[in-house]
Amino acid sequence: MNVRIDETDRKIMGELQRDAGRSLDEIAKAVGSSKTPVWNRIRKLRAAGVIGAQTVILDAEALGFEACFFVLIRTAEHDGDWQRAFLAALRARPEVQEAHRLAGDIDYILKVRVRNARAYDEFYQALISEVKIYNVTALLSMEEIKATTHLPL
Repeated sequence: MNVRIDETDRKIMGELQRDAGRSLDEIAKAVGSSKTPVWNRIRKLRAAGVIGAQTVILDAEALGFEACFFVLIRTAEHDGDWQRAFLAALRARPEVQEAHRLAGDIDYILKVRVRNARAYDEFYQALISEVKIYNVTALLSMEEIKATTHLPL
């Protein structure tokens, strides 16, 4: 579905990115509009697929998930069966927060959030028992400098 996005839509989406838990009245006031037109615009953007699911952002460290690994994967396999098995293994692992297929020397990069190095090893052992992987390099993030889900509208 095609949808035209104007400056007011951008303002609304910006406010939702900041905190989607605020009331419709607060969002409308912040964008200089009233509640009903803002609600209609949000519904239009949801129907068009521009706005997806509403969720909350949890503090991983406060919940004991203190280790974030970026996992670089190279594979010698590229056939459909391998890829289906690999994607199923990733989807089944809640530790995998992000997975990207890359261009270049590395085939995939994963963002894996776990409690500690031992938990990462358990993840790693489970993954390589499910699918054949040529090479895995794990990089431990020492400090998260910036993380955002906000798009530059």
